[in-house]
Amino acid sequence: MRAVGLLSPGDMGHTVAKVLQEKGMPVLTNLSDRSERTRALARSAGVEDVLSYEELIRRTDLILSILVPAEAQNAARNIVRALESTGARTTFVDCNAVSPATVGDIAKEISAAGSRFVDASIIGPPPRREDTTRFYASGQHAEVFAELSDFGLDIFLLGRHIGQASGLKMAYAAFTKGATALSTELLTAAHAMGLYDTLVEELQHSQPEGYRNMVRAVPAVPKTAHRWAGEMEEIARTFSHLGLTPKIHQGAAEVFRFVDASPLADMIFETPNRERLLRETVEVLAKSLGQERPEPQDRSSRS
Repeated sequence: MRAVGLLSPGDMGHTVAKVLQEKGMPVLTNLSDRSERTRALARSAGVEDVLSYEELIRRTDLILSILVPAEAQNAARNIVRALESTGARTTFVDCNAVSPATVGDIAKEISAAGSRFVDASIIGPPPRREDTTRFYASGQHAEVFAELSDFGLDIFLLGRHIGQASGLKMAYAAFTKGATALSTELLTAAHAMGLYDTLVEELQHSQPEGYRNMVRAVPAVPKTAHRWAGEMEEIARTFSHLGLTPKIHQGAAEVFRFVDASPLADMIFETPNRERLLRETVEVLAKSLGQERPEPQDRSSRS
């Protein structure tokens, strides 16, 4: 494999690129439609910026798509147009947090352009440390993606069917991020009712592990709410297709949109005290209740 093309070097993507390049695999991208922040992340990872998607296709053998869920299909269509205009072929690996149905739609478009498709998912944080981030892959060509195991990625093959890897991600995130949405909402409600301190005292007594998870997870929500709202919608779509209720995670999406429309979206807390940080986060959200919400900003360029 000559090189890997990356869409896009955002928070997760640029860290993946660092791992690959440290192990000797060149990574290229096209930044023509990306934000200055993404450009800076690409530079920090040493990712080469090429002039067009056509050049990206010609100079790489595999494309990794790692974006916010809402951008997954648009990114794939950019590659489809480049494939059609160049007559080239590639292996397209969709690593986004989208439903099996969405992955199936993308797979059809990539396959129609004459290229190979791999359904993949990422579980864990950006791979800054070994054994923290796992890539799951499925589909007839998943073994091609698995070659990147030799370049620092932990890749596990699930089977031959498109939708298995994305389905695993949906089920996993339904619990982890769904629980964070629930925690954010219930703590905000308790604060608004003047019961925050009493609830926290009870949680510390009877649910200490759950409370520790809240302390860790809830203050981080403002940085990721714009991405997680779309992910919750994809989970809802997954469950609906299975005949399960989509409403739980549609509600979680609403919670994340509420956070993203709050003053927290552009606020950074500088404090080493994690419990104080949780209180500050919830206090701002409680004050936002009942206020007219601005439209959430388009934050897709952060990725």
